Amino acid sequence: MKFLDHLEEWLIASLMAAATVVIFITVLHRFGSGLPIPVVQDALIKLNTSWAQELCIYMFVWMAKFGAAYGVRTGIHVGVDVLINQLDQRWRNKFIIFGLLAGAAFTGIVGSLGAKFVWEMGHTDQTSADMEVPMWIVYLAVPLGSYLMSFRFLQVTWQFLTTGVLPKHDHAHVEGLEHELAHELAPASVQGSGSGSGTGTKR
Repeated sequence: MKFLDHLEEWLIASLMAAATVVIFITVLHRFGSGLPIPVVQDALIKLNTSWAQELCIYMFVWMAKFGAAYGVRTGIHVGVDVLINQLDQRWRNKFIIFGLLAGAAFTGIVGSLGAKFVWEMGHTDQTSADMEVPMWIVYLAVPLGSYLMSFRFLQVTWQFLTTGVLPKHDHAHVEGLEHELAHELAPASVQGSGSGSGTGTKR
């Protein structure tokens, strides 16, 4: 599971970073193309960046599909549970399990329909407008992301059945920050206690 977790996180981060770089380059290209410098302007105008917008759209689609699965695993998705939390523990647990299994079933159905759609599109010659890549590769994000999301729903369900705990995302928490703060504050604490003892000795 750790490998799948890290693969999911690295894929989302890589797509986000790549899309940011591509957008930044296209902005620079448009800015440079408007500069009244003949040599620079002519060279930039000759560069074709019409593919950049299409590529960014596809990367954001893949990012959104796998990001949704990541959201299920970490508890980021918004849920209206005001009424459910008012129920007693036994009925609350049943509704939570029903909701998780319903999410797994829905995303599993979407993944299956998406896989059928991709399979049929794979037997055609349809390509994207600018990059001319096979469209089945673009739409492959639907079954892959949906199946992963369905798996995450089942994973959270099993976790809740065994531990009674649901994943909850803390927006104020930054992973690794506690370790860094402890590492930075530890020398200051030691230094402060040392100086205090030295002062007491002088007195």
